[in-house]
Amino acid sequence: MNTLRTSRTSPSGQYRLSPRAAVVLGVLSGSQLLIVVDATIVNVALGPIRAGLGFSAAQLQWVITAYTLAFGGLLLVGGKVADRFGHRRMFLLGAVAFGVASLAGGAAGHQLVLVGARAVQGAGAALMAPAAMALVMDVFAPGKGRTLAFGIWAGVTAGGTALGSVVGGVLTEVSSWRWVLWINVPIVAVVIVLGLLVLPPARGVRGSAIDLAGAATATGGLTLLVFGLIRASEHGWNAATVLVLLVAVALLVVFVVLQVTRRAKLVPAGVLGSRTVVAADIAGLILGVAIYALFFFVSLFLSTVQGRDPVYVGLAFVPMTAAIAVAARISGALAERVRPGRLSAAGVALVAIGLALLARIEPASGYATILLPGLVVAGFGLGLTFVPLTAAAMSSAGPADSGIASALFNAAQQIGGALGLAVLTTISTSVATSDSPEAATHGWSAALLAATALTIAAAAMLPALIMPSRPADHALYRKGLE
Repeated sequence: MNTLRTSRTSPSGQYRLSPRAAVVLGVLSGSQLLIVVDATIVNVALGPIRAGLGFSAAQLQWVITAYTLAFGGLLLVGGKVADRFGHRRMFLLGAVAFGVASLAGGAAGHQLVLVGARAVQGAGAALMAPAAMALVMDVFAPGKGRTLAFGIWAGVTAGGTALGSVVGGVLTEVSSWRWVLWINVPIVAVVIVLGLLVLPPARGVRGSAIDLAGAATATGGLTLLVFGLIRASEHGWNAATVLVLLVAVALLVVFVVLQVTRRAKLVPAGVLGSRTVVAADIAGLILGVAIYALFFFVSLFLSTVQGRDPVYVGLAFVPMTAAIAVAARISGALAERVRPGRLSAAGVALVAIGLALLARIEPASGYATILLPGLVVAGFGLGLTFVPLTAAAMSSAGPADSGIASALFNAAQQIGGALGLAVLTTISTSVATSDSPEAATHGWSAALLAATALTIAAAAMLPALIMPSRPADHALYRKGLE
């Protein structure tokens, strides 16, 4: 294990990371920003993409879906591969794949090239995301260094969603849709160069075979599950959608059976057997529902009912991002004094309050009076929750399985988001009695209330299920990093 020394010698006495530790965190957070931004940045460029490459309306969804499917479907395998062959190595390989795919996608002259490039981007992200979180665990010792890293990670993750809409809108307006992909290339180049210079060369766990049957069933099950849920949100719960979801569930059941019965497991027993880890992953899934619902329905409300442009919609979420950053800093300070279950529950409860405030929307609702309070309260709750919840999700992970533990937590949020959009979209369309702005807003309000109820349930369960973490002893990696 490689940990970084931090410094308490600033003139103000404030706790600070050493310069090299700050660069490491910047590299890892930068990669997370790329992953989150690319899930939304293309959305605002779909119109120009359709006109430029001749997509039909039905085909256009694959520009988004290809990325989501590859990312969600390959996360568990990406985490296991990172543990097996080395977190640094797989992080850099994922970054290279992401950058090359961004370059190819921006230069695409055919629909299949763009869709294929988006899929490769998702695959690269599935390698980078779990490896990056595992590297945070590798290089930052338990305590203030790690909680600070988790807090910054929370702000980057939330801010990236809003930033994607803003940057995508600006680039599409002033240049070309191709730049929503090409903008990744110089950022990836910086991440790779700095990563080669500062990330510790931790080795993978040799001699541990990869569970190929588990990898196949997990990848197939997750891919079909995400695809089926996307289909349900767009086309309803028809026979084809239900069949896809049934096959997905069957594959995931086989995966669970394999993990219980086989000696070589994709997910180690110590990870799946921990009540704290399972509770954190379930809470992550529910928060995925809440976060995706919030961004999706508020964005729809602002763009379709109030006629706001993409840049305005993106900027509307900036106060929420600021609230997350502030709360994450507070959460980091409280993490050593407040039990993780209680701190997580308090944050999730605030998310529920924020969703309930947003559910009051009406067509003429003002941003400052209705939307802003809900966004800020929900953002503060998310920031308060992220540090203890991430620590809980990784609490049973050692050097050999931090990648797969990170992948499980990421996958839970991705599945929660897809599941939430499918179910909540069904609720909103069933409540809306017409296509009028009033009816549509009423449907979105009902969906936000449903997300509120689910989030309240999560807040109620967390104190009992998430136990105080006991970090394992870590060998300090200090030489050359001070």
